[in-house]
Amino acid sequence: MKVKTILVSQPEPKMENSPYSKLIDKEKIKVDFRPFIHVEGVDAKTVRAQKIDLKNYTAIILTSRNAVDHFFRIAEEMRFKVPDTLKYFCQSEAVAYYLQKYVVYRKRKIYVGKMNFIDLSVLLKKYKDEKYLLPSSDVLKPIVPETMDNLGLNWTRGIFYKTVISDLSDLRDVYYDVLVFFSPSGIESLLKNFPDFKQNDTRIAVFGNSTVKAANDAGLRIDIQAPTPETPSMTMALQRYITSVNKK
Repeated sequence: MKVKTILVSQPEPKMENSPYSKLIDKEKIKVDFRPFIHVEGVDAKTVRAQKIDLKNYTAIILTSRNAVDHFFRIAEEMRFKVPDTLKYFCQSEAVAYYLQKYVVYRKRKIYVGKMNFIDLSVLLKKYKDEKYLLPSSDVLKPIVPETMDNLGLNWTRGIFYKTVISDLSDLRDVYYDVLVFFSPSGIESLLKNFPDFKQNDTRIAVFGNSTVKAANDAGLRIDIQAPTPETPSMTMALQRYITSVNKK
């Protein structure tokens, strides 16, 4: 069956000429964006209940832009003046760039990984004497605490925000040819919102091993998968699939 409509379970990209824009123009298809999950910050009282005192840490590990936003939000709520000496370990260049929203970049000690947490661990290993704080959501990939513990670091995890399932009830009678997922939480949201969901002819696209597992565990048929050596991005995987089925 041809693909004419796609629902991506994430916010719409803010950048112009995103890969999705190119896909839409090339294939003349409709692509909608809708976050299946969203983030809600916890308050300073909840953070204090985790026995976290911001002045006790010499370095912050930031794995996402959400972590950046909620660390500085909590600091403000606690009336904590973030010291110039604080070291920032950012998982990727995108996170480090986003940090400029809150600090003067050239005046801070900022260390940047390439992409994933394993890459960042090479930098963390060089600074074993720091007292690290990891602001995170209530959902954390196991590789993160495992890596920190294996490095023998002095670190504390703080839950500064939570992943919450979005209300998708308005989509109950809306049909899409392809549903695109990037996390197990997205799969969970689909099943929580639509417990009677029947896949039928709907194609499921998933990104990452943990999302693949969640889809399989839910009994869903996976039709499109990324990353692979041939299709390292989701848009490339979608393009390849659409080219294959729409030319028939």
